[in-house]
Amino acid sequence: MMHRIFQRYVDLLSAAEYADGFSEAMAVTATALGLSHFAYLAMPRRRGKRPLVISTYPVDWVSHYVRSSYERLDPIITLALESTEPFKWGLDLPSKPLSAAQQRFLHEAAQFGISLGFTVPLHDEDGAVAALTFAANQRRPQFERCVDLQAPVLQLMARCFHWQVRRKLLQEVTIDGIPLSPRELDCLGWAARGKTTWEIGQILGISRNTAAYYLNSARNKLGVRTVVQAAMRLAAAKADRQD
Repeated sequence: MMHRIFQRYVDLLSAAEYADGFSEAMAVTATALGLSHFAYLAMPRRRGKRPLVISTYPVDWVSHYVRSSYERLDPIITLALESTEPFKWGLDLPSKPLSAAQQRFLHEAAQFGISLGFTVPLHDEDGAVAALTFAANQRRPQFERCVDLQAPVLQLMARCFHWQVRRKLLQEVTIDGIPLSPRELDCLGWAARGKTTWEIGQILGISRNTAAYYLNSARNKLGVRTVVQAAMRLAAAKADRQD
């Protein structure tokens, strides 16, 4: 049973090209294991940049989290930055002392159904740091049993996810010698599927204006007049790489 679930997960990850594909791969697998929510966060490499977030958390919470730069406050991310060992967390679980702001953060997250979880820190040799969390809205025997019994598998899933995301989303892709950032590619990919800037913002947890900014940035870099033309350049570049 576990072998089939994991093999399907690997296949879905291999086929994923954009954030939605990665989200589906993990969501399908997590659901099969009895885990209701997950969130992957890759810390930005440069100051002033926003983190990459891929999750099945409520969209309103993800948007609020990214907009508020909560990765700087989140005690789960703080611990993930300091440790390489997976850990459990929750409002009613013992932990290191938290500041008043961090306690407010956890209570705010709980209002969106994120009350406890199991987090796998992901540290790369080049200093890049990310974390993948499996979360639930309350203490449930099924969730805790899965974490206790399948912790090694969940760690392996997290590492596979991170490796594929780094390879496909966190490295700049060059189109005809012009580098585009992962976020520009993400927005352009969704635009190519007919999504509006508002819809792209909802999917990626960013504002409509931010989505429009990335699309216009990609368009300007590629030297074309419209987003549609930019999307066509991206599709052509992908087709060339597949040949």
